[in-house]
Amino acid sequence: MTLTLELTVEPDPDELAVIGDSLAAFNAGDVGPAERRALAILVRDEQDAIQGGLSGYTAWGWLYVQWLWIGEAHRGKGLAGRLLAMAEAEAVDRGCHGAYIDTFNPQALSAYQRAGYAVFGGLADFPRGRTRWFLQKPLNQP
Repeated sequence: MTLTLELTVEPDPDELAVIGDSLAAFNAGDVGPAERRALAILVRDEQDAIQGGLSGYTAWGWLYVQWLWIGEAHRGKGLAGRLLAMAEAEAVDRGCHGAYIDTFNPQALSAYQRAGYAVFGGLADFPRGRTRWFLQKPLNQP
């Protein structure tokens, strides 16, 4: 069998799905199903406009917070901690034992540490001039 390597900057979603589905099938056979479930919390104002939110998922007993954003006018009011606490409570209800998040923003790093997250690694110059920090937190099971 002859194989070719093809680089593309505009990957076809169906072809990406083949890669993702194949890796998920391999991982499920190796360590069991991920049982991945999406999770989102939205912060809305009186006009129903989104002023912040959290997006992530749970899988293999962990909560991953992929995005956490608070609009400029609402920062410094404890919303990030409230969003994290809500996501963590849902993760515990789903049977998760840990949570993880990453950031290169110094203010976000401090907020996550105040919420009980501990740094377990970092990548210097990601992006250049910053460090991307990786944090984790054990979640208490009922």
